[in-house]
Amino acid sequence: MSKHSSTKGREEYATSYKVGQDNVQFLGLDVHNPVFGTSAIIVLLFVICSIVFPTQARDVLMAARGWSINNFDWFFMIAGNIFVLFCLLLIFLPMGRIRLGGTEARPEHSTIAWFCMLFAAGMGIGLMFWSVAEPVAYFTGWYGTPLNAEANTPEAARLALGATMFHWGLHPWAIYAVVALALAFFAYNKGLPLTMRSAFYPLFGERVWGALGNIIDVIAVIATIFGLATSLGFGAQQATSGLHFLFGVPNTLITQIVVIAVVTAVTIVSVARGLDGGVKILSNLNMIIAGILALFIVIVGHTADIFAAMGTIFLSYAENILPLSNMVGREDETFYHGWTVFYWAWWISWSPFVGMFIARVSRGRTVREFIIAVLLVPTVVSMVWMAVFGGSALEQVQREIGALAEGLTDPSLAMFQMFESFPLTDLISFIAVILVLVFFVTSSDSGSLVIDGITAGGKTDAPISQRMFWAILEGIIAVALLVGGGSEALTAIQAAAITIGLPFTLLMLVMCLGLWKGLKSDLKFVR
Repeated sequence: MSKHSSTKGREEYATSYKVGQDNVQFLGLDVHNPVFGTSAIIVLLFVICSIVFPTQARDVLMAARGWSINNFDWFFMIAGNIFVLFCLLLIFLPMGRIRLGGTEARPEHSTIAWFCMLFAAGMGIGLMFWSVAEPVAYFTGWYGTPLNAEANTPEAARLALGATMFHWGLHPWAIYAVVALALAFFAYNKGLPLTMRSAFYPLFGERVWGALGNIIDVIAVIATIFGLATSLGFGAQQATSGLHFLFGVPNTLITQIVVIAVVTAVTIVSVARGLDGGVKILSNLNMIIAGILALFIVIVGHTADIFAAMGTIFLSYAENILPLSNMVGREDETFYHGWTVFYWAWWISWSPFVGMFIARVSRGRTVREFIIAVLLVPTVVSMVWMAVFGGSALEQVQREIGALAEGLTDPSLAMFQMFESFPLTDLISFIAVILVLVFFVTSSDSGSLVIDGITAGGKTDAPISQRMFWAILEGIIAVALLVGGGSEALTAIQAAAITIGLPFTLLMLVMCLGLWKGLKSDLKFVR
């Protein structure tokens, strides 16, 4: 593979491929052929089948999901551990000094704005719901307990916090970091298009511009659309449940459609304003509101217990990360498959979307700075968030305070049930609903940018109408699934997204090899 040296401290691959050379223009769109058409047809077929035959589609796809999780649990676990070790290794190796974009490149966004964007796109919405529901579920044995701890015991409480942190800490962020770093490095340091196939160029060469690359990009698009559409659909159900619980708003299909329409409308406006004027502003707003909400809970709650929970969650996470990462001899099969392996497959299915968005906003950062910000800082922030909300929830359950003490019934209501025991319940609950909706907007907005980039052959300056098209399509798919098949159709599409996580895990392992090879070739420019 021939290469040429650049005068800006980086080495580009000498490929004849030009960004957008396979694109076609029609109806004001500028899309890659055949990635756009193939992805659209596959998504359309899946959605139609899920709507027309919701029960059958759910059963088939749930069986596929179960097969991949039950038979390849070892593969998901080993891969997750490899990703964490790989990222930690890059922090300490000389490769960490490599700058994304070359030695003269400088960050395009402030550190705070950059972190807010990657965190909002990565898992902000999930933390809103599961930071309360998940520790309570583990403590009470709602669906298994970690490491077979006896439910409703002090040991179960410690493990509940540690296991929750395990699912939202280093492993998921390492999955995102691997994809994001590979995409950013090969786009900014090697002059390749910002699209998923570029990460495999060191191993497959010019073949990535053909059928092999098309398959990789189509898998990424499908996983992203399915993940966003199902999250939007389930999110609408959760938001309307909260509104009904708090204010008596009818929890009907019409209300759910209105929620999706509002989120989609705001997303369209945000997409039209672009990265700086849209998702960046909303992400900053998200983190401010989330910080105020957490601070309020610390002040009005049992402050000493919350700070004690921070210590507990740190120690439990450190103590149990190795046992929870191990797949050999596990006796807690219900918990292990139903939570951990499920989460790993879900994070991996989301990694094309989150990884590409993080890559999009990370030009100018060093590899070391990138890994620290994408892997370690979010883990610390998640730890604090889990201590505040999960710790408060467990305290209520253990002291038999409020509705949570009666057991976990609906995970989407758990946070609102916890708020009932605090002053100004309606106000903070309303703020939480707004925060959830804005998190949905940032996810949909960043997801639209990602899908647009992949289906435009790596172009980052495609027509605004094209990005708006994807935002509208995500909303339409979510509404169609709700109207046509309800929760069954959403579950079917979610199962499809998780099943896609299996082949993409293999692609990510290959991606690590290509990234290692590429980073080694750039070491001479930083020595």
